[in-house]
Amino acid sequence: MKDYQGEEILVVTRELFDKLGDFQGIHTQVDHYLPELLHPSNNFFTARGPAEEDPSHKQLIPYCIFRVKDAESTRYLHYTRGKSGGESRLHAQVSIGIGGHINPVDHREDHLGLDTYMAGVEREIDEELNIGGNYTNKIVALLNDDSNSVGQVHLGIVHMIDLETDDVMANEDAIANLALTTLDELRGDLYERLETWTRYCVDNIESL
Repeated sequence: MKDYQGEEILVVTRELFDKLGDFQGIHTQVDHYLPELLHPSNNFFTARGPAEEDPSHKQLIPYCIFRVKDAESTRYLHYTRGKSGGESRLHAQVSIGIGGHINPVDHREDHLGLDTYMAGVEREIDEELNIGGNYTNKIVALLNDDSNSVGQVHLGIVHMIDLETDDVMANEDAIANLALTTLDELRGDLYERLETWTRYCVDNIESL
């Protein structure tokens, strides 16, 4: 088991997810899932090490997609996951998702509710990217993939981030080859290198 140096992360039980209605891939009925997943009585912090190998729980993971729209095109931020990233099973894969775990440092007065979750989202964005200009942030979908060992212990919450400008740079070595590209390019030469969650998002991005 990898040493996560005592890190604690926000999880829900797989039983709750199944009760709400499990699915494979993208699900856009956010209002059905999110109030229960982020209800303080339904989630809690637990040690990351055991959680990474425990499919009886789902780690709640913000998965933020960044895009820039102009008159000519819409471009999406993508990068290659470097070796210094926290999830070794995803190294060298291409991703359009920025985000990570919600930790106790994110705890707010709502006691593990939406404010706590969003504090974690903003912390992750600030840690991973340096963004010039303003942006909007909207939760658009949930993402689940039980076909592999990574997906079995994670549940993605997909955010669509609209950037005011293309002034964005990586803050971490784990984010390599950061660039903006079109959907056609993501569905073209890059597609075979995309991690599973990113493929689901790229395949369904018009509905998000």
